[in-house]
Amino acid sequence: GHAAFLVLERCREHVARGMPLTAALEQVAGATVFTTHTPVPAGHDVFDRALIEPYLKDMAHDLGIGMDELMGLGRSPGHESGFNMTTLGLRGSRFHNGVSRIHGEVASRMEAYHWPQVPPSENPIGYVTTGVHVMTFLASEWVMLFDSRSRGWREYMTDRRFWTDYVQAIPDQSFWSLRQNIKTGLLDYAREVLCRQYRRNHMGEAHIQRLLSHLSPNGHPPLVLGFARRFATYKRATLMFRDPVRLARILNQTDRPIVLLFAGKAHPQDRPGQDLIRIIGDYSEQPEFEGKLFFIENYDLALGRKLVAGVDVWLNNPEYPMEACGTSGQKAGLNGALNVSILDGWWGETFDGENGWGLIPQTGVDPDTRDRLEAEELLDVLEHEVIPLYFNRNSQGYSPGWVKRSKAAMQSILPRHSAERMLHDYIEQYYTPAIHHGRRLAAKEGALARELTQWKNKVRLAWSGVRMTRLDTPSARIDVDTALNIQVKIELNGLTPEDVRLECVLGEEDAFGAFNRRTCYALQPVGVEGTATMFGLQEPMAEAGLYAYEVRLFPFHPALAHPFETGCMLWL
Repeated sequence: GHAAFLVLERCREHVARGMPLTAALEQVAGATVFTTHTPVPAGHDVFDRALIEPYLKDMAHDLGIGMDELMGLGRSPGHESGFNMTTLGLRGSRFHNGVSRIHGEVASRMEAYHWPQVPPSENPIGYVTTGVHVMTFLASEWVMLFDSRSRGWREYMTDRRFWTDYVQAIPDQSFWSLRQNIKTGLLDYAREVLCRQYRRNHMGEAHIQRLLSHLSPNGHPPLVLGFARRFATYKRATLMFRDPVRLARILNQTDRPIVLLFAGKAHPQDRPGQDLIRIIGDYSEQPEFEGKLFFIENYDLALGRKLVAGVDVWLNNPEYPMEACGTSGQKAGLNGALNVSILDGWWGETFDGENGWGLIPQTGVDPDTRDRLEAEELLDVLEHEVIPLYFNRNSQGYSPGWVKRSKAAMQSILPRHSAERMLHDYIEQYYTPAIHHGRRLAAKEGALARELTQWKNKVRLAWSGVRMTRLDTPSARIDVDTALNIQVKIELNGLTPEDVRLECVLGEEDAFGAFNRRTCYALQPVGVEGTATMFGLQEPMAEAGLYAYEVRLFPFHPALAHPFETGCMLWL
């Protein structure tokens, strides 16, 4: 079952010991981290009541609520009659994250309904970029080389400076030769697998040998481009076939042997994904692609490890911003393969201009135009940058420019995208804070959780009646060393000044009119006028420049895990 159901079971245990459900949910949420993994709608389960009720009606009884109230824990906009597991995960946690910087931003917008008055850029969803287990995916040839130089390298898995020095110290010729040896191992493996595959499909022996000869033309390995993953439609496996004539011309350069290896599977119920595989298979049988394009069937972990270690170029064409993270490119990059990828997911925060090629997403256009433009850029990069660089050999038979980029890929990706780094980030940013916060709420039989629940209920009842009024006249110009003066009157509708925070958010507007926060100044209570509380700010402006500012009010309690977790915020 979905891990978010654990929230209900943990609440049930507290309720069984006599705690009210609202306090139990607060205590459970305070010690829970929820990681959302994809922007793809199919990755966010929404169950009909008729499906879920037989399984959860006993749980509702044990929680002391009716089925309607339990369904409310999973209710979200657009799914009012369904049970949204992502919504349950959000309501049952106080620490939330996406799996890359871009995905964190996307998730903040997707789940903004949970904090309706808070700007998505400031709601509680952060991110930890996913990493991979280096020792699983690093080719054994690299491991042996590193061990021959120093067995202590494993202790520096997340040390970027160490890996920069360590990789740069490998002689270029040795680096190139090792990469070629690993690739030869991949091609030998592919030849064996494809031979069985073709025989199973009743292909003639002479035809098989003619096709497979392209995997080692003249006894030398070709430039190998790889694309292997789950064949979800948003991955756009067939993007480069938007212009098959040009692609065929690129792959059929007599003095530049190139092969394109595809592998992957689609979900049994994903007909569009299966169609993509069928399209690639059909292209591989056309005369202009025979021996240049191979689809390897029965994709599994063993084949995946061979591919990420042995290809020269790893291709990735996701529809921006649907990638979430995309770890296959990390596995390839830590082996020295070069990514040619849309700047989405992990690659959007890792590409530095030297460690591969980044394809700029085309936004603000219709899908067909986007695909056409991005396919054109992909083929441009392959034809005019990737292929010429690889075949620009020196007198020693290797490409210095390629080795430079390949080293840059390895030294930037291996320490930055290891599972060890990822785990450190989770522990530091999420798991440890959640443990400490959960313990605070649970102390003295959940006293603070009960208090926080009552306070949130008070805020929820009062917030719609809170009103703010600006008393001073805003000035368009403030001289340096004079004060920014703001006076605000607030009708708190039963709340106290200690229940809220009033801030002046100082920042700048960009060329598109978006407000970028720079710093915040707190307005303090300065008096009372009838039922209203007066707040004021006198802040000297020390730096000249063109600034903008906004004033915002939000509920505050020292036991909140995130200052904006109530989702309530008013602006002037």
